Amino acid sequence: MPRSWLLRVCNFTYTMNKFTFTAICAALLTGTACFLSVPAFGGSCCGGGGGAALVLPKMYQDIVDVSFDSEKYEGFWSPQGEYTYAPVGYQYRLNAGYAHRLAENWQASISVPYVWNDNQYSNGSAHYSNIGDTMLNLWYEALEDKSAWKIRSMKDLIPSVTIGPSILIPTGISPYDNRTSSYDITGRGFYRFDGNILITKTIHPWTASLTLAYGTYLQRAVDEEYGRYVEPFEEKLGNRSFGAVSLGYIYYIGSAGDTLTGTASLSTLREENATINGQREPESGFQKDAYGGSLAYSSTDSDWAIRVSCSNAIPRNGWGSNFPATQIYSVGVSYAFR
Repeated sequence: MPRSWLLRVCNFTYTMNKFTFTAICAALLTGTACFLSVPAFGGSCCGGGGGAALVLPKMYQDIVDVSFDSEKYEGFWSPQGEYTYAPVGYQYRLNAGYAHRLAENWQASISVPYVWNDNQYSNGSAHYSNIGDTMLNLWYEALEDKSAWKIRSMKDLIPSVTIGPSILIPTGISPYDNRTSSYDITGRGFYRFDGNILITKTIHPWTASLTLAYGTYLQRAVDEEYGRYVEPFEEKLGNRSFGAVSLGYIYYIGSAGDTLTGTASLSTLREENATINGQREPESGFQKDAYGGSLAYSSTDSDWAIRVSCSNAIPRNGWGSNFPATQIYSVGVSYAFR
């Protein structure tokens, strides 16, 4: 029976003085980074509140966001959770995002990455670039945070609650495309549907957030892998869950109202074992825990925002499994239209 995609793409071999690292697809990592990114604005946006994908603040109609990620591979966790240090490559991503308000409490967004893979291995190096997988989001603002300066009543404790579905579209290069090298992978090759909830609460100058997501992949037929035809089979990646908490502090610069928001976060990502022809593939799922931080500057009118952020794996036994350990550094800028 063929091995699952995750085992093929996250294939780590370590023998004596030879280490071969096959980088995991950018779409998976981009999916993680998307949830960990720190966009521009406070409140219900992931900016000051720490949270998830691109979300418009209440008073805005559109937002354009551009960011650049640098991800360094520091090693990997075995399926048993044992960490091995092995720095062998980088991945770079240029992410373009856009969100639009559809109605008073409804908004939609799109995020598209362009990916550069830069890998080093025992016999040389490999370089490749292409578009990654596209993420579409639909959000409903169920509750609004009044962002209280002082708690005077129970209403001041009501958080912002934003919920909605998202879909990952496999626009990147996957093992099922006509590519012969696993170093060329920039996407997962599967559609995925997620349910998301974003909860934020601000009591100035403090802001906190909780992000939860659960997703399932669509099953697909496979008859080609890395440019070679194989006996057809049906494959489905395992269900995926994500959670993150963050705490931030908003510092007001002078009397003009500009803000500088620092945020610290913890996150966990899980994916269950894949199935092939309905049979579970052992040790094909993965786990990754990470900590992160961000610093975001927002102008007085909040139309412009600039941020820097990082998300680092915890390079210790038990803090991941069947997954590369990486350090992600990001810089981005956003502009919102009223």
